[in-house]
Amino acid sequence: MDFQLTEQQELIRKEVATLARSFSLDYWLEKDRKAEYPTDWIRAFAQAGWLGMIIPEEYGGSGLGVTEAALMLHEICAAGAGTTGASPIHFYLFPPMPIIKHGSKELKRRYLPTISTGEITMSFGVTEPNAGTDTSRIQTRAERHGDRFVVNGRKVWNTNAQHATHTLLLARTSPRDPGSPFGGMTLFFTPFDRTKITVREIEKLGRAAVDSNEIFIDGLEIPATDVVGEVGRGFYHLLDSLNPERIFTGIEAVGIGRAALERGVQYAKERVVFDRAIGQNQAIAHPLAMAWAKLDNGRPCGAESNAAKLMAAEAGFEACDVALQTHGGYGYAKEFYVERLWREVRLYKIAPVSQQMVLNYLSEHVLGLPKSY
Repeated sequence: MDFQLTEQQELIRKEVATLARSFSLDYWLEKDRKAEYPTDWIRAFAQAGWLGMIIPEEYGGSGLGVTEAALMLHEICAAGAGTTGASPIHFYLFPPMPIIKHGSKELKRRYLPTISTGEITMSFGVTEPNAGTDTSRIQTRAERHGDRFVVNGRKVWNTNAQHATHTLLLARTSPRDPGSPFGGMTLFFTPFDRTKITVREIEKLGRAAVDSNEIFIDGLEIPATDVVGEVGRGFYHLLDSLNPERIFTGIEAVGIGRAALERGVQYAKERVVFDRAIGQNQAIAHPLAMAWAKLDNGRPCGAESNAAKLMAAEAGFEACDVALQTHGGYGYAKEFYVERLWREVRLYKIAPVSQQMVLNYLSEHVLGLPKSY
């Protein structure tokens, strides 16, 4: 990475890289094959103190920021862990942010220390099948009954629901007002009560080891003390998660691209065809060099987190694609590792927001063009 790191940031980068690379590529291959959650990986990061990176020191964390967290996620992905290793870790980084910034002292005291030690596993309940990227149209309802809310509804693409102990959940507490469509939603952080939540796993292209799910909520009771921030202001509190999430997923895409490029370059040096290393051929060497240039010199560091995510997803995917192509037919074989990275990095062109929706945002809010949707 070619920007100047502080001494502390450089130490974080090196220590995380060492820990991440102590888990072999075969470890990740096996987790992907078995669709097995990387519990020992999470435990290792918890024991090293990394899960509490953004938690304030008074609640048992390190009190560091988005930059340090992004450095950690980059090194995780650059080590070859891909989204299989990054996703379980970044759920300790962006979902707690609304609690840190807007939660009551009692809510922070109750939850932040156990988040920092990894005792809590979080799910993130925002997206709904009938709302998509228009969060203002979610239909999950939370009705107040005295000192608690009763929630009914449905969420989709809920990560970690198979293992979650708690959920960050967005629900409507008042009807949608066309004049203020993002008002009237409330954010909760509460135990994942499986007697009231039914979980159905979604089979998907990549990241098989980390579950994605549809959940059905029927009569979930949430104490009013589990409200994050103000009732009716939940969407605005949630932005403290969504903006860092774009940065985190962007830097993960770059890290995955670097891991794939490392594999591709090594293979190009070792693979001999027609009595010469294939990397000696410009048709192989030039795309690898271009992928490196886009990951490094053309680094994705726009002022807006959306722009950073857009460019990082493109650069990361292209690097993985070039690395897979370099391997020829072997690129399709799981034993050479790059096919998993290629499958996993593709997610970042869709989530947490699609490339097209980012371009819509930039067209309207940066270029001043008329809204297209």
